[in-house]
Amino acid sequence: MLPYFKPYAFRAVLAIGLCVPIGSLDAVIAMALKPYTDLVMIEKSVKAAWYIPFAIVLFAIVQGLLNYFAAYLNSWVGEKVTRDLKFNLFKKLLSYDSAYFDRTYSGNIVFQFNNQADAASSGLLAKMKMLISRIFSSVSLICVLIYNSWQLSIIAIIILGCAFLPVARIRERIQKVMSNVVKGSARLVTEYNESFAGNKTISAYNLHNHQESKFLNILNTVTGVRIKLTQKTAWLSPIMHIIVSIGIGISIAYGSYLIVSGKISSGNFVSFLTALIMLYNPVKSMGNNIKDFQMSMLAVEQVLTALNTTSNIKDKPNPINLKSFKDKIQFENVIFEYIPNRSVLKNLNLEINKGETVALVGNSGGGKSTIANLLPRFYDIKSGSIKIDGVDIRDYSLKSLRDNIAIVFQDNFLFSGSIRENIMLGYPNAPEENLQKALEMAYLNEFVSTLKKGIDTEIGERGILLSGGQKQRVAIARAFLKNAPILILDEATSALDNKSEAIVQKAIDNLMIDKTVLVIAHRLSTIKNAIKIAFIENGELIELGNHEELISMENGRYRNLYNMQFKS
Repeated sequence: MLPYFKPYAFRAVLAIGLCVPIGSLDAVIAMALKPYTDLVMIEKSVKAAWYIPFAIVLFAIVQGLLNYFAAYLNSWVGEKVTRDLKFNLFKKLLSYDSAYFDRTYSGNIVFQFNNQADAASSGLLAKMKMLISRIFSSVSLICVLIYNSWQLSIIAIIILGCAFLPVARIRERIQKVMSNVVKGSARLVTEYNESFAGNKTISAYNLHNHQESKFLNILNTVTGVRIKLTQKTAWLSPIMHIIVSIGIGISIAYGSYLIVSGKISSGNFVSFLTALIMLYNPVKSMGNNIKDFQMSMLAVEQVLTALNTTSNIKDKPNPINLKSFKDKIQFENVIFEYIPNRSVLKNLNLEINKGETVALVGNSGGGKSTIANLLPRFYDIKSGSIKIDGVDIRDYSLKSLRDNIAIVFQDNFLFSGSIRENIMLGYPNAPEENLQKALEMAYLNEFVSTLKKGIDTEIGERGILLSGGQKQRVAIARAFLKNAPILILDEATSALDNKSEAIVQKAIDNLMIDKTVLVIAHRLSTIKNAIKIAFIENGELIELGNHEELISMENGRYRNLYNMQFKS
């Protein structure tokens, strides 16, 4: 974590440094009680000790002020480090490949990249402050013990050592349980996210009882794990309390003997006993402190694990920049699998020339969308190659490769914000005339004109305030504004009604002008004019040709599928 504290090193060191006098000043009260007891309680001389109460108050004020400044600096540094850490974690999250998000729950991401970042920086700093002040408090109090009676000090230090013996084993006992607490908490966050995103499905299918039961099961699991954690740590404080009480008891007994025998004064003993109680008191609550400190350490480990995890999809050293698409796209003997040893694509070969529209058709699960996902390198293939202009796409930089590809998905993701902001993601610095042209070509201008705020209308999270057709047209306008030479249409109209589909199809036709298009469609009526139609089944290219060629093939797979859709 040191690199994150480096930019704020002066304030961080000062915050930690202030803990030295804060802890050391704990010894003042104990030290002051020796002359006060000897002068006032034994010699009955009040005048000689008049300054002692004022000195104690003065030192308490100084300690209080130092505590305030240390707390402020701690908070300042902690918040800055947390900000930097969260930003770096967010950058790391954005760099992960699609496979990571396929296998990771949203709750794990929120918990690990947000909650744990707080515990790893601010939490760790707070524990450091407490630890250092306690260390120097203990050192100063031990000095007071030795000053008052070296014999009693030996007993006190031996007892203190015995009290810390159980701490040595607690880490290994609670580490696994603490990991389960974190996992359970992350699952709860996932349930909140799913209930938010799936609220209509829950209502439509009357799943309230089902969701409540599911949430309660997870909640019971988390509660059980938390109780188990308490069970494994709660014994520490009582054990230490008993050991410490034994130490105090022995000290009082032996101290009484030393006073009677004249080896120490009453002032020495009172000062010693006060210092001993002040030294032992924090030890009694050590169980909770150890648990909290271990939670911070676990958070640090998780955060650093996330920061050290690298994406499988990344640039090669000195990658080539794809400046423009000039010739063709080639899939050569492509083998791909999401799960090891379960091939989704099997020796696929396909060629798309510049300016061609190639349609991928076939039954669900055949691998059509997978082909579309491989071209912009959302995933990397197992073997074979995908080439653009004769160069393997893995040799291009990811940024330049994706700059040359625009995608319209079946369910396009819209960000919270305005229609303008969502469209301009395709070209953030687009001139106003380009934006208006995109609206026109996507058949959005008429709809936008009916809105009070027009193109600056807020559309809600995930574009919830727009219809399916309107969302698609916003995505088409975004792709139009990007104006990439390669266009992927992944079932862009399959989820729409006939009226919406007709409008969206017109917008897509405008978008396809002068583009090289890879289109995936279940509705064969939308791809009859494609130059090539590739029938994909079980990850293999079964048939390839235009509509007329494929429809004329006796018992052809495309022909059968076409007849099934249009037999009425």
